[in-house]
Amino acid sequence: MRPTVIINASSGTDDKAEAVKHLKELFGARGVDASVLLARSGGEIIELARRAVKEERQPIVAGGGDGTINAVAAQLVDTDRTLGVLPLGTLNHFAKDLRIPLGLKEAAETILNGRAVQVDVGEVNGRVFLNNSSLGLYPSIVHRREQQQHRLGRGKWPAFIWAALSVLRRYPFLNVRLHVDERELARRTPFVFIGNNEYVMESFDIGARACLDAGRLSLYIAHRTGRMGLLRLAWRALFGGLRDEEDFDALCTRELWIETRRRRLRVATDGEVTVMQTPLHYRVRPRALSVIVPGGKGSEES
Repeated sequence: MRPTVIINASSGTDDKAEAVKHLKELFGARGVDASVLLARSGGEIIELARRAVKEERQPIVAGGGDGTINAVAAQLVDTDRTLGVLPLGTLNHFAKDLRIPLGLKEAAETILNGRAVQVDVGEVNGRVFLNNSSLGLYPSIVHRREQQQHRLGRGKWPAFIWAALSVLRRYPFLNVRLHVDERELARRTPFVFIGNNEYVMESFDIGARACLDAGRLSLYIAHRTGRMGLLRLAWRALFGGLRDEEDFDALCTRELWIETRRRRLRVATDGEVTVMQTPLHYRVRPRALSVIVPGGKGSEES
């Protein structure tokens, strides 16, 4: 084991310099030759991951939020390299769905003692996502949030709240045409959500996934839904009956195309927003990524 550990200096709220020091001590105490690096930008994260692949380091560990995990994982897809995860972000959806501990020491122990499993990744126009991709309200909110952070220096969550209120006040709709399994759907919608594998869309476990290796994308669309209708859907999601809603579609597929009247569209992938040319081509790449999860050899499968 010769891991490269790439820590995003700006993710989460903890002191990343202290995390680097702690990790060096932890790996050193086990006699593991670990290279622990602090990255200051998204571009540096990607460059360090590429370098680690060329240097045949194993595993390659991403320390940060879901965007950081995505940036490193995208360099490892369809290679013989294994991803390690240190969940140092705010939400850490990918780590939670794989039941990776959220504490730094416990997550590092998982990298040392865990087992490698193969998981699916999603892809849109060549860009990988581990959790989900979305169109409509969410990318618009993230774009506004980033403007607030960069121009006015607001913190992430105050900027997010301001951005959400601003976007919801305008409440833009998208006119989309979807091609799914030889079906064509035309929808006027405030959002389209595409998950890497199926998400729980009802009960208080909403937003979680039971597995990441079923080889499917999940597609969720609200249509003809105004602000009050969106609140109704949220209520039905929490307390049951969402899938019976006439203004809500839930489908599973391996591949889909999304057309719009716009030539370019903001697309969110694992919380990061990119402007892409339409049409959008989504597909699942089954078991394309190796990830270390809890449970060594001889342990029961989760």
